[in-house]
Amino acid sequence: MSIIVDGDHIKTDEQGFLVNPDDWNEKVMEELIRQHEAAGHKKVDPAGRAMVLFFRDFYEDHMRHPTMNEIVRAREKLDHKRFREAADLKEILYDMFPHGPVPMLAKLAGLPQNAVAQEMED
Repeated sequence: MSIIVDGDHIKTDEQGFLVNPDDWNEKVMEELIRQHEAAGHKKVDPAGRAMVLFFRDFYEDHMRHPTMNEIVRAREKLDHKRFREAADLKEILYDMFPHGPVPMLAKLAGLPQNAVAQEMED
């Protein structure tokens, strides 16, 4: 399987995860988001795109996925507000990514499927 971005064929696995994370760039992210939305999922808003970029940067810096607390702090900065509880953010993320925020953020960030961390737990 593959996606086409600027005429280049980018290999993906059967679930749409990039085979080679080094193929990822923001144009690839936009194509992955387009496919995500075309599959009937909720539109990824600018804050959601910023979360994808945060997820990618965090993974590159730490070689692991962020914890829920780290995601909450990052999202608070994006939204310029504080969440009273991690559950508030979890609800927002599950609304945008109902099949699991961590796997979907990893997919849109071009990270391999086998690198997906446990769902939103510290």
